[in-house]
Amino acid sequence: MATTRIIPMHHNKGKSLSRCLIDRTDYAKNPDKTKNGELITCYECDARTIDSQFLLSKREYKEITGRTQERDVIAYQIRQSFKPGEVTPEQANQIGYQFALRFTKGEHAFMVATHIDKRHIHNHIIWNSTALDCTRKFRNFWGSTKAARQLSDLLCTEHQLSVIEDPKPFSATYNKWLGNEARPSNRARLRAAIEHALTLNPATMDELLTLLMDEGYQVKRGKHISVMPPGAKRSIRLDSLGGGFGQQELQALLSKHRKETARISSNVVKQQKTLGLLIDIQEKMRAGKGLGYERWAKVFNLKQMAQAVNFITENNLTDYKKLDAQATQSAAAFNQLSQQIQATEKRMRELSTMKTHLLNYLKTRDVYVAYRKAGYSKRFLAEHESDIALHKAAKAAFDSQGSKKLPTLKEIQAEYEKLLQQKRSIYPQFTHARQEMKAILTAKANVDRLLGYEEKYAKKARDHR
Repeated sequence: MATTRIIPMHHNKGKSLSRCLIDRTDYAKNPDKTKNGELITCYECDARTIDSQFLLSKREYKEITGRTQERDVIAYQIRQSFKPGEVTPEQANQIGYQFALRFTKGEHAFMVATHIDKRHIHNHIIWNSTALDCTRKFRNFWGSTKAARQLSDLLCTEHQLSVIEDPKPFSATYNKWLGNEARPSNRARLRAAIEHALTLNPATMDELLTLLMDEGYQVKRGKHISVMPPGAKRSIRLDSLGGGFGQQELQALLSKHRKETARISSNVVKQQKTLGLLIDIQEKMRAGKGLGYERWAKVFNLKQMAQAVNFITENNLTDYKKLDAQATQSAAAFNQLSQQIQATEKRMRELSTMKTHLLNYLKTRDVYVAYRKAGYSKRFLAEHESDIALHKAAKAAFDSQGSKKLPTLKEIQAEYEKLLQQKRSIYPQFTHARQEMKAILTAKANVDRLLGYEEKYAKKARDHR
């Protein structure tokens, strides 16, 4: 399991660009935190001269584009924290490197520094805001934090690590702390630190407070727990932080989490999970045992399973019953739209045929009238056989529909246009429903194969027969 935070690094007033880059990168490169630099990897740059290389690219960018910005973002940083005891420092660094390469699409130089000074191993991933070709800058797009978490979850699953089942969005204050200019209050910092610590799944209040102390917070225990943020002059009582952060509320939340974890780990619920579907998947992948896993592994691979885990997490389908119901509902919605489009297209084909018959009927009517006036002469028939055949075929087509009155071309064309508009309005829904059905059925099929549900369904079907 890894949590991620994106932090834009601005050019601070009163400091040179070079000094800002040195300050940002020196902390990440701290030899005491990175095993004397052994846990630092770079892409298209050198850790020893990274500040100079970043600075040179920015000068080239200015010369090429002529663009300058006040309060420019000089680099971006992602802090990627892992659950204590789940990864080695080397594995964490490898995951961080893969994350950075895929997130930046290999278009920006970056450094990954893995820190081991805390209980939870964490990466500081810093990439240059200026692209390698010095013609553009990284665009911190809307939803980038969400995209970073999705990619991190995908990589964690590929490496058979756990992911957070129910990620909570950060508050606006927390987002300020991650990059906006205004410095948050000590209370805001403490709330953000508690939110971050909760993502590491502490089992008790003591574990939660220990995580806070690992981040430099001082804790005073007693009837009322108080915490002093780093650099603050006064302690803050948890009960004064507002809704969701009170001492009793946090204890209730941790107690609820312990009960859910105990219920899942007891393995009492086998197939119809409530909140343990992701945990079951991760345990099965780590175990790598059983016929179900072996059968799944022959056809699929970890990357496909990672995509399935990412899908069910993102769409809040970690309850197997909900996943199954959503798959059924998605298929039903697609089938309904498909039938609607098929019926519309069938009627449009009928109208096209009817239009052809009507044109043939009108075009050959005079010939047929003359043929009738000639007493259905065989000689006349021989001379106008093609036109008379078209006329009879058209008349037979209209008679088969039981219509006493021939439709007009205008009526046929009006109905056809109406059906065409209906099809055009439905088709985007149909395309979306098809994509949604494909995604959810693929994810469910992967889950069923891995957990052995597919064999259970097949056995039930055989027993039913």
